[in-house]
Amino acid sequence: MRELPVAGRPPAERADAAHNRRRILRAAAEMIAARGPEAVTMDEVARAAGVGVGTVYRRFGDRARLVYAVIDDREREFQSAFIKGPPPLGPGADPRDRLRAFLRALADRTEEQADLLLMAESDPPEARFRDGSYRLYHRHVAMLLGQIRPDADTAYLADALLAPLAANLFLHQRRTRGMGLDRVKAGLETLAEGLTR
Repeated sequence: MRELPVAGRPPAERADAAHNRRRILRAAAEMIAARGPEAVTMDEVARAAGVGVGTVYRRFGDRARLVYAVIDDREREFQSAFIKGPPPLGPGADPRDRLRAFLRALADRTEEQADLLLMAESDPPEARFRDGSYRLYHRHVAMLLGQIRPDADTAYLADALLAPLAANLFLHQRRTRGMGLDRVKAGLETLAEGLTR
């Protein structure tokens, strides 16, 4: 019997489509682990997964979306922590404490998969902003800022606080400038404090 779609949930995936998706993601993850994220091309992933390149493009659209799909599991854990986890990252803490905890946790998250995020955020150049994760981060930061400073332009300030966590700038600071992760986090906290006075 065919499963009926449930409102608010994506449509049920055919078994063969789900199987292909798993094969594609496994192949992409293995390539990234073996040769780094720059090795991921749609053609190579298709060959490694044993599917046509058209299947990869139809399923993921472009390389950025494929890379985001590979990092999706870790992203889900992070989102769960700030949406419904314990305070101060999760609900129940003062908005200033939540904002600081969120920025620190997002810095850890970026550190963990910076090379993958760099690849995903730069192919095409606007990829970072069309990704659902960025939109969720932006909404969360804007909400916290609105609780702290209801008169502020929270949409602009949320972008300003998230900008230093773009993978390209983050990696430049970490690898080229030699900044430690604690220094990056301290800088984020200083920015947040200045914007929430």
